[in-house]
Amino acid sequence: MHTLVLASASPRRAELLSQIGLTFITRPVGIDETVQASEPASAYVERLAREKALAAAGDAGELVIGSDTSVVLSGEILGKPVDAADASATLMRLSGQTHQVMTAVALVRDGVCTACVVTTDVTFRSLSEQEIQAYVATGEPMDKAGSYGIQGLGGIFVKEIRGSYSSVVGLPLQETAALLAQAGYPVWQTWH
Repeated sequence: MHTLVLASASPRRAELLSQIGLTFITRPVGIDETVQASEPASAYVERLAREKALAAAGDAGELVIGSDTSVVLSGEILGKPVDAADASATLMRLSGQTHQVMTAVALVRDGVCTACVVTTDVTFRSLSEQEIQAYVATGEPMDKAGSYGIQGLGGIFVKEIRGSYSSVVGLPLQETAALLAQAGYPVWQTWH
């Protein structure tokens, strides 16, 4: 079997891969995550996922997974907050609105990179300023695109989700498994 590599330091992505029974090593990489002029959000997340996977690619026979997630409101990419005030402002913007979570997953095998983007619609209920402040004070939003984690305390803000839950967390499992199967590594064959 091939060695599976996750090009990420994200504990959420690692948990998702473990959830589907995969054994892997992590090899985080640093890349420039600046949005290019006039770059659509879907192209942005796909480019970053590909760059991460390619930057982490090493030995022949490795299968390297890269991923990137963006929260998009009315076409604008809402990145990770720079501080508590930024997190609060982002959450206020998301309050009562439907936004998109776009997650790209890329797989590199022997220098060839394949990728896909999964878009999920997430609707927040209306949030009070007090609960936003309480949430920001927990620190949970500070390392997350869009300033919230659906798998954590921020899950209480979500009124509706249309699409892939795992993609909102950070890695679309169905699409990741499909890419691995196409590369000759069906996930179900790793189950014992």
